[in-house]
Amino acid sequence: MVLFDGFEVRMIDAGDAVIRARVGGSGPPVLLLHGHPQTHVMWHRVAPVLARDFTVVAADLRGYGDSSKPPTTPDHEPYSKRAMARDQVAVMASLGFDRFSVAGHDRGAYCAYRLALDHPARVERLAILDAVPNAEVWRRVDRTFMLAWWHWAFLAQPAPLPERLIGADPEWYLTRNAERIAPWAPEALDDYLRCYRNPDTLHAICEDYRAGATIDFAHDEADRGARRVECPLLVLWGRREDLEQLYGDPLELWRTWADDVRGHGLDCAHYLAEEAPDDTAAALRAFFAGES
Repeated sequence: MVLFDGFEVRMIDAGDAVIRARVGGSGPPVLLLHGHPQTHVMWHRVAPVLARDFTVVAADLRGYGDSSKPPTTPDHEPYSKRAMARDQVAVMASLGFDRFSVAGHDRGAYCAYRLALDHPARVERLAILDAVPNAEVWRRVDRTFMLAWWHWAFLAQPAPLPERLIGADPEWYLTRNAERIAPWAPEALDDYLRCYRNPDTLHAICEDYRAGATIDFAHDEADRGARRVECPLLVLWGRREDLEQLYGDPLELWRTWADDVRGHGLDCAHYLAEEAPDDTAAALRAFFAGES
């Protein structure tokens, strides 16, 4: 299988990091951001569909995939979503796009809404896939969440605890739940595994989660009630996942952070773009095209 047929891989200097991006299509610009434990390759079933109407840029977040891994600091700022958002603004500017739409899944969603909060003039439309605001997660942690999503606290533990434990057998850690990763194409899994075996990538991923529990939480709390997402916001989630069980109606939750919110659940679990690519692509295409 040829993934991203017609797309070009670029390594783009964003200033503090070099970002791997895959660029294809023509039309209004759309930025696609991936989640953990993936790379931009997770969009391989959606990006070609969007490329019929848009210029699509699918990028690796700093620390992930083949993007560079900046040195870490005690406050985890280099892996804050604010820093990641700066990268993506620079990526799009280097491609000639000062204003664009963005979709983020999982960890990419946290970068995406931070981008919309910090750089409102840059973001035309924002789509969030299977995520709620980072601060809301940490404010509402309970027994149900910690049993289901224990990796949030595990990956955020001080170095080198998670790095050494996962590094002992990264392939097992990534593929231990065969049913959950079944929708991943073999070629995509190969990219995820190749990157996950890199100790520098593994450390950067843990830094992403450490930032989420500390500096990202602080940034969100500082913005609570003071800043809102100004652009239209689409929220999609997997009805076979536990987002509704943990947080109730995702649309109502996101309305505490944005005014223009719409969206719906899809018949899938967490990995929307790989489990329900047709429905995901159709929803994103209609939203980015401004259709009601």
